[in-house]
Amino acid sequence: MSKEVGVRPLHDRILVKRVAEEEKTAGGLFIPDTAKEKPQRGQIVATGKGRVTEDGKILPLEVKAGDKILFSKYAGTELKFDGTEYLMMREEDILGIIN
Repeated sequence: MSKEVGVRPLHDRILVKRVAEEEKTAGGLFIPDTAKEKPQRGQIVATGKGRVTEDGKILPLEVKAGDKILFSKYAGTELKFDGTEYLMMREEDILGIIN
């Protein structure tokens, strides 16, 4: 169970906290709040144990708590704990790990 949030994802699900996007464009222009989209970057807060195969074996996840990730735009289910927003999603919704 995560110390930050009182929930532990099951199976191949992960709990993600969104990471804020840049406030300025590459040219130095500030982006107003009304024009911003929700970030597609996040940091993994907690993970399940892995995907269960048909024969009952557990395949471990490739990601772990603390990894910074990119995910698809409409991935996951939004949750709110103690005033902080999180996303619960499956590992397959992750597009990549940020190095």
